[in-house]
Amino acid sequence: MKPVLVVTGGSRGIGAATARLAAQSGYSVCLSYNSRPQAAESVVDGIVAAGGDALAVQADVAVEGDVVRLFALASTLGPLRGLVNNAGILERQARVEAMDVQRLTRVFAVNVIGTFVCAREAVHRMSTRHGGAGGAIVNVSSAASRLGSPGEYVDYAASKGAVDSFTLGLAKEVAAEGIRVNAVRPGVIRTDIHASGGEPGRVERVKAAVPMLRGGEPEEVAQAIVWLLSDAASYCTGSLLDVSGGR
Repeated sequence: MKPVLVVTGGSRGIGAATARLAAQSGYSVCLSYNSRPQAAESVVDGIVAAGGDALAVQADVAVEGDVVRLFALASTLGPLRGLVNNAGILERQARVEAMDVQRLTRVFAVNVIGTFVCAREAVHRMSTRHGGAGGAIVNVSSAASRLGSPGEYVDYAASKGAVDSFTLGLAKEVAAEGIRVNAVRPGVIRTDIHASGGEPGRVERVKAAVPMLRGGEPEEVAQAIVWLLSDAASYCTGSLLDVSGGR
């Protein structure tokens, strides 16, 4: 039976690229989406057409009941062996003095609390302490966690800083229970998340600040994620891997 991987936010960008590559690497993939069913089903159809196994589940990771249901449905594919905490949001570019509590609550509910709750459900199923066979968790953080995103997304950057700290703490907590926990920190990647912030062409504007002088592709981040999930990274836990072109 194939190992099962949950990829949150798997309908587009880094999540979709990760789902496709993980399926090619032998996982049965359960991907979640919040509001793009057609995009999610397109990813699933592509995986199935290539001979893989995949399932799309609507779930808002900021809603605990949705997360519980997501993992229950993922378990119908087989034993859970991996989680990619990819779901994340940002709001429109703004300075801190213009950010209201509603905005901050939305960002932290998805990016931080959602990551915690998904990891909780994965640990319940994978930890040898609970009868599981072990596994791996990869959290998708951001280079913003160390750059701060001034004048644009300080709230997003702060939420990803929390993801970094969470990665370090959880990795130590479950290391002896067969679970490795790592994070990737993408830089400016060509996905449509930039449109959510009000600047679809942001990658072109900022790429000159990247030592490699270009934006990254979702598939380049997916390669790092799937490596961290694999046995090739068997002695890596608590690592924060930058995939940022040197920035």
